Formats: sequence, structure tokens, C-alpha cells
Amino acid sequence: MTHRDYSQCHQIRSGVPQGSVLGPLLYLIYTADLPTTTKTKVATFVDDTAILATSNDPIIASENLQQHLNLLQHWFHNWQININQNKSVHITFTTRRIVCPQVSINNIPIPVKNEVKYLGLHLDQKLTWHKHIKTKRQQINLKLKEMSWLLGQKSKLSMNNKLLLYKCIIKPIWTYGIQLRGCAKPSRTKIIQRIQSKILRAVADAPWYVSNLTLHNDLQTPFVSDEIRRLSRLYSARLDGHSNKLIAALNTPPKVPRRLKGQWPTDLHETAEDTANNINHLQD
Repeated sequence: MTHRDYSQCHQIRSGVPQGSVLGPLLYLIYTADLPTTTKTKVATFVDDTAILATSNDPIIASENLQQHLNLLQHWFHNWQININQNKSVHITFTTRRIVCPQVSINNIPIPVKNEVKYLGLHLDQKLTWHKHIKTKRQQINLKLKEMSWLLGQKSKLSMNNKLLLYKCIIKPIWTYGIQLRGCAKPSRTKIIQRIQSKILRAVADAPWYVSNLTLHNDLQTPFVSDEIRRLSRLYSARLDGHSNKLIAALNTPPKVPRRLKGQWPTDLHETAEDTANNINHLQD
């Protein structure tokens, strides 16, 4: 017989029940009046909130961010919402060697970091995706180790079933967020490509002299770079004509001059010829 301990009953004065069907809807209603400002942007996903302030002057960017945090501080206090200070992070996205002055909430400075994890994506200061790809590679290696008895040479599964396991379990690890991460440098994309080629070689039990091109063609599996563009175009098609204007605007490239040679996420929606024409047009 299992012994159970019960806590005392307490009256809930704020919040919404977790795990209920109405929970998400009640939470949206409860937080519908979250303060906003004209100088910052707010991105919320469930209880994860990100605030973005942009400016050429790092001091002005921090001042705008701090003003918004002050408004949020009073709002959190009025509605009895506690902030997880341990998970709060302040990061500056820039290609210059500057860092925005530190900001605080509840008179507690928010830690300044060079990398941050947001909705499963690892973002660094220069958006090189180095940390994210490195993390995904480690996750794939761990998953391969767990599934070695299914994908290895001693597995009794058919080649088609092995390939199905890769596409359903391992492939989603690196395709998540590919609409943003896909614009990383080709050298970083090749890291995932090498892993995929290794897996396909194990699935087909192919000898060393079989080329990766032959493996991908015979197994009808696109290369990573081709898959990035395919998924990005599908994403672009869903954005096109969306009823939400803010979502539809994601399909439009920003009207700012290109200072770097790297790709933008919107470039993945286009053909290589279209991208080159757009770059030349902006430079002219």
C-alpha cells in the first residue's frame, strides 16, 4: 500500500489551472493587456516572453528596453505574476564589438550573456548559429547511440524501415527552425550533411566506394541544402496571403542595405538567380 502526503488547502487568488482544456485560452485572456510600447517589440509564446529594442546607439536601445521593463514590473505586481529571474537573459545582437548597458527588473540586474536559448533555438550575438548547430549535432549523436541496435549493421529491420526511423525521429532534430537556421554559412550546414551521409551509409550498409550522391539518389533522400530550400518555400507559401498581416509580413525581405555576405531567411524562399538579382539591386 502506497503512503501519500497531502498539503493543506489554499485559496488560489490568481493564475489559471495548468493542464486543463481551458487553460491556454484563460491564460491568453489573463495576459491580454500586457503592456507594450512604440519603441519595443514583444514576442510571447505561452509564458515565454521576449522584448526587442533596436537602435544604432546601444545606450538608447537599453533605455527603451528599461522603460518597457518598468511598465512590466508594475503590471506583474498588480496581477501577482512572478518572474523567473534565473531564466531571464539580456543579449545584444550586433556585428560590432559593443554591448548594450545592463538592464534590470525588480531592481535585480538581468544577466548579460553572449548566447541565449529561445523556443528551442540557440541564438548567439552575431546569429552565426554555431551554438545551435553544435547542440543539434550532439543531440543527433546521442539519438544515434540510443538507436544503434535499430540502425546498425546487426539490426534485422529492412532498409526501408531504417530509413523511415531516420526521417521520423532523427531528421526532425535538425529540421526544426530550419526556416531561420538555414541561412547559416555553408560550412555549418555541411556539419549536418556529413551526419546525414553517415546515417544513410549505415542504413544501406553501403561500402566505402559508393558515393554520397549515389546514396542520396538511391534512397530518394535530398541533400541538406536542398531540403532547407524546400522547407523554406513551403513555409513561404503558408505565409503568403495569411489573414494575419504581421505573419504575412514575414514573407517580405527587409528594406535595408546588406552589410554582410551571408544569406537572409527570405533568400531561402527564392531561387539562386533571384537572390543574386536582389543583392545587386540593393547594392546599386
